[in-house]
Amino acid sequence: MSEETTPPSRPASPWGKKSAAESTPAAPASSSAKARVEAARVIAHVMAGTNLDNALARVDVEEITPQQMPMLRALCNGVLRDWSLLNGLLTRMMEKPLNKEPELQALILGGLFQLRSMRVAQHAAVNETVDAVTLLGKDKLRGLVNALLRRYQRERETLEADLPTHPAKQYSYPSWLADQIQGDWPNWPTILAAGNEQGPLTLRVNRRRMTRDEYLKVLEDAGIAATATPFAEDAVTLATAIPVEKIPLFSNGTVSVQDAAAQLAADLLQVKPGMRVLDACAAPGGKTAHLLEHYDHLDLLAMDHDPMRLKRVYDNLRRLELDAPLVRGDATDTREWWDHNSFDRILLDAPCSGSGVIRRHPDIKWLRRHTDIPQLAETQLLMLNSLWPLLAPGGVLLYATCSILRMEGESVIKNFLKNQPGAKHSPIEAEWGEGRTVGRRIAPGGSFDGFYYARLIKPK
Repeated sequence: MSEETTPPSRPASPWGKKSAAESTPAAPASSSAKARVEAARVIAHVMAGTNLDNALARVDVEEITPQQMPMLRALCNGVLRDWSLLNGLLTRMMEKPLNKEPELQALILGGLFQLRSMRVAQHAAVNETVDAVTLLGKDKLRGLVNALLRRYQRERETLEADLPTHPAKQYSYPSWLADQIQGDWPNWPTILAAGNEQGPLTLRVNRRRMTRDEYLKVLEDAGIAATATPFAEDAVTLATAIPVEKIPLFSNGTVSVQDAAAQLAADLLQVKPGMRVLDACAAPGGKTAHLLEHYDHLDLLAMDHDPMRLKRVYDNLRRLELDAPLVRGDATDTREWWDHNSFDRILLDAPCSGSGVIRRHPDIKWLRRHTDIPQLAETQLLMLNSLWPLLAPGGVLLYATCSILRMEGESVIKNFLKNQPGAKHSPIEAEWGEGRTVGRRIAPGGSFDGFYYARLIKPK
C-alpha cells in the first residue's frame, strides 16, 4: 500500500477567544447549532494533536444543553472515524482545501456525516450546520456551506461512487496503519471495518456481591436487555449502551465498566490464594480490581508512573470497597520502588498504540504516528527485562496490550525470549482469539476489543 492518507497540517490550537459573531446576541442560535460548533472545535483540536477525552473536557457546557451532549459526542466520534472518507467527499466538491480553516472544515464534515450516517432529518442537518457557520464568525460562507451540503444530497451516489478503493481511504485510516494491519492480519478488511464500529457497553460483575446470572435478572427487571458474554466469566454485554449513572448497582460497586478482552487477564494470570502479585501498569485500575474481586487473600501491589492515573486506581478501588497498596513507580526502572521481595505473579499491561481499541477511541487513528510503534515496542521490551528479575522462580508474568500490531505483541515476546534464555513461553489454550507462535491475539469485534496476551514462566 503506497497511497498516503494524512490528516491536515496541525494548526495552532483552535481554542481561544470567541469571535464577535459568536458573542453577538442579536441572532440567537439553537442549542443544536451551538452543539455543532462545539463538536467542530473538539474535532479541530484533536486533529491539532490533542486526545479526544481532553478535547471534550474543554467543551463550553454553558453553550449547550445536557440533551445535546450525546449528539455532540456522536458527531465527534463519527467524523473522526470517517475523516478520510468525509474529507474525500469534500475534496471532490471543492477546488481548494480547507486545511487553513480547521473548525470550518470539521463543521462541514460533521454536516456530511449527519447526512450519511446519523438519524437526523436531512433538512435539520443542513440548516443547523449552516446556522453554525455564523456562530463560527464565518457568516459570509453560509452560502458555500449550504451549497456543498445540498450538492451532496443531490449527487450522493455519484460522489461516493468516485471515492478511492484504496483501503486507507475506503476504511478511513492513515496509510501507515492500514499497511501494518494488512500485513499482520489475513482478514484485514474485517479488522479495519471493526475499528469503525461502535463498541458495545460491557460490564464486569463483582462476584463478591452477586453472580452474573443474578445481575442479569436485575437488568431484566429494570427493562435493560443484556446477555452473558462468552469466554469472560464475569462479563455482561448490554444490547444498547446507557449512561454510567443509569447502570443498576454501579454506584455501590456491584458492577464496573470493562471490556471483555481486558477481563480475561484475571484468569490467565493463574493466581492462587496468598500469592504476592504486581500489577505493573495498573491505571485506571480495572484489572487490579478484577483480581481483588476474583481471588482471596492476595498480597497485591498496584503500580503506575503517573500520579493522576494512580488516583484513578484509588478512586475505582474505593467505589468497589477494595483495598491494595498503591505505589508510584516506573516499570523500566525498579530501583526506586521495589523492596526486593519477589512476586509470584506479575501482570504487565504495557503502554501501547491502542490500535485494538480504535472503535472506542477513534482519535487514535490520527494522533498516532508510524514512528511511535518501534518506540513503544522498545519500551515494552525494556519493561519486560526490568520486571523479570522481580519474578520468583516458578512465577508467571502475563504480558498484555490492547494492540493488534505484531510489532507490539509477538515480536516483543520473541525478542524477550531470545535475550532471556531461562524464560519459558506458556501456551494459552482457549476458544477465544487465535494462537500465535507465542501468545494469543484477539481481533476487535462484538464484546471484545483487540488484544494480545502472552504468558511467561520463570523456571524453578
